[in-house]
Amino acid sequence: MRIAIIGGGGWGLALAKLLSENGHQLTVWEYNPQFLALLRSTKSNPNLLSGIVLPDEIAFTDSFDELQKHEPEIIVLATPCQFIRPTLAKVPQQLWLSDKLVAIVNVAKGIEESSLLTIDAILEEVLPNALHPRICALSGPSHAEEVARKVPTTVVIAGRDDQLLQKLQTVFSNSYFRVYRSLDLIGVEVGGAVKNIIAIAAGIVAGLGFGDNTMGALLTRGIVEISRLGIALKAQPETFLGLSGIGDLITTAISTHSRNRHVGYEIGKGKKLMDILAQMQMVAEGVATTRSVYQLAARLQVEMPIVHQVYQALYENKDPKQAITELMTRQLKAE
Repeated sequence: MRIAIIGGGGWGLALAKLLSENGHQLTVWEYNPQFLALLRSTKSNPNLLSGIVLPDEIAFTDSFDELQKHEPEIIVLATPCQFIRPTLAKVPQQLWLSDKLVAIVNVAKGIEESSLLTIDAILEEVLPNALHPRICALSGPSHAEEVARKVPTTVVIAGRDDQLLQKLQTVFSNSYFRVYRSLDLIGVEVGGAVKNIIAIAAGIVAGLGFGDNTMGALLTRGIVEISRLGIALKAQPETFLGLSGIGDLITTAISTHSRNRHVGYEIGKGKKLMDILAQMQMVAEGVATTRSVYQLAARLQVEMPIVHQVYQALYENKDPKQAITELMTRQLKAE
């Protein structure tokens, strides 16, 4: 199939490699001129995927008109959540109106700051009504660095059309990348977004030098908070026991590949958020999503004490040790 990927970050490039090796025709749109030049000349970007050379067959562009000429049957959105709306505003409508386009697959994770919407809801606001049934999300425990090296990985693709999801399973799956499917699109979106906040908390725990007991408690109570918000948004509870819930949470919270965990770790070590972000080349989506989810939880009256403390640590310069103390000394209750 002809596939376009909007966003040449680490995850977009890892998926381009995978899909090209699965036999599909790939064009990747990348806005950064330095990264684009590097990709065109060397078929690699060591800033994002060290040691990985991409297949020669992948084309790279910074032109949406050129992307349109590719006539993609699938468009993969690999742009960070907070940049999806302004990026798609630049896309010519003809790209969306093509009768060849069968699916739009979001692979970013987050809640938009300005609207407090999940990404599927953003896409429903931006895209023509006829495309709404074709909006999907690919999520799960899947670091780009490992997928690019063909480390066995399982993910889930969610949407509203089961026949389309079955087709997409065959497009993405291979011997090292196994794709399950789900009709709980909102649940998969919420799990992918909020786990990044809990991963920041996990980094704080590690940065403070706490141990396995603390981490186990954090992840257990973290999935409770993710589930609470998801259920308030009409998600299915069982989704959060799957790949896009507890699976993605565990991987993001414990892995050295995790940008969100890295942010938390540096916070736990006493560094300031702006200094941490200034030294990072990739986006830690959990930082902006922390503020979004903090506000959304307040709007929906959902109790999320871990999210509350992470918000204060990031945006109100709260001492992370004090944040842990307040979590540990909350009123005693049944589990």
